[in-house]
Amino acid sequence: MRAVAARVSRAEVRVDGAVVGRIDGPGLLVLLGVARADGPDAAPVMARKLHELRILADERSCAELDAPLLVVSQFTLYGDTRKGRRPSWSAAAPPEQAEPLVDAVVAALRERGATVATGVFGAMMEVESVNDGPFTVLVDV
Repeated sequence: MRAVAARVSRAEVRVDGAVVGRIDGPGLLVLLGVARADGPDAAPVMARKLHELRILADERSCAELDAPLLVVSQFTLYGDTRKGRRPSWSAAAPPEQAEPLVDAVVAALRERGATVATGVFGAMMEVESVNDGPFTVLVDV
C-alpha cells in the first residue's frame, strides 16, 4: 500500500462538478494506492501511519491536532514507468481487491477518531488542494 500525503490548508474532490469530499485544514490530502500484494493487514498500519505522521506545523500529527484527512483512491501510484513511455499498471490491485482495502483504511482512521472525507472509488475525480508548504511525503506499508 502506498500513499502520497500532502499537508494542506484545504482540499476538496469533485465528481461531475459536485463536491463529494472536502476538508478545511490544516490537514492532509492523501492519495492512496493499493498493490496486488496488499492484504487486509496493511489497512490499519497505513491508517496509523497517516494519522500519526508528524508533518503538520511544529512537527505535529493529525492525531495530535484533531486535523482532518481527505482520502482519495489513486491506482496510478503503482504505475511503472521504467520501460517505454506508457506506464504499466500491473502492480496495482484490481478494483475488486483495492476498493475494500481503501474502505478499510478510511474505517480504521475513523475508528482512531479521525475526521475523514473521501472521494468516490473508481470515479473520474477532480482534486483541488491548497498546499501548506509545499510539504508532501510518500508513505509505504
